[in-house]
Amino acid sequence: MIAAAVVPHPPLLVPALVSGAAERLAGLLQACDAAVAALLAEAPQAVICVGDGARTAPHPSSAWGTLAGFGVGVEAPSRHPEVRPTLPLSLTVGRWLLERAGWRGRVLLHEVASRATPTDCARLGRRLVTDAGEHAAWLVLGDASRTRTEQAPGYLDPRAEGFDAAVAAALAGGDAAALSGIDADLAADLGADGRAAWQVLAGALGRHRTARATLRYDAAPFGVGYLVASWWPG
Repeated sequence: MIAAAVVPHPPLLVPALVSGAAERLAGLLQACDAAVAALLAEAPQAVICVGDGARTAPHPSSAWGTLAGFGVGVEAPSRHPEVRPTLPLSLTVGRWLLERAGWRGRVLLHEVASRATPTDCARLGRRLVTDAGEHAAWLVLGDASRTRTEQAPGYLDPRAEGFDAAVAAALAGGDAAALSGIDADLAADLGADGRAAWQVLAGALGRHRTARATLRYDAAPFGVGYLVASWWPG
């Protein structure tokens, strides 16, 4: 791993879906664009996308996804085989961000079950390091808690703000051990489905290592925690 970008995957990142709230989310999209640009600036030989979903499984590099279920027929990538879309939301947004940034190189796609155990996530991270080969960059997609306010999708949970703050501190510090130690049950209670993908990243880095890091975004518009960070392993 030469670098990693951690980003959320709300469909509202896509401007076509947020005509009435684009200004409110402009900072989030700018942070995601900056994280992906920094990732690609390392001239990787491949980008591996890891995002949460219903199961743990690889997807072929030709796989694509659609946001049609959210009201706009955005397809990612825009050019794809004439087969049905199979990517979960996380990897769909990942492919959209990469295409937006102009990436045309090799992409490896791996979905991880949002309820996967920390042990399984760490094991998957170690395996994907081997699968991706040398000089690979990682795009890791996952949202934080969905319970930050009374208007949030999961209503208000007083534990959410502290949970998100701890994850933000781990990302800002490039702290793989802290990510590995996230309480999976608490994350599930708070709807923080990104927990599994973050722990795959931690497993790939190795829980006893740290990375140079930049936290680019930490806010909860609409009551959902969104975190954006860049990591450069030492």
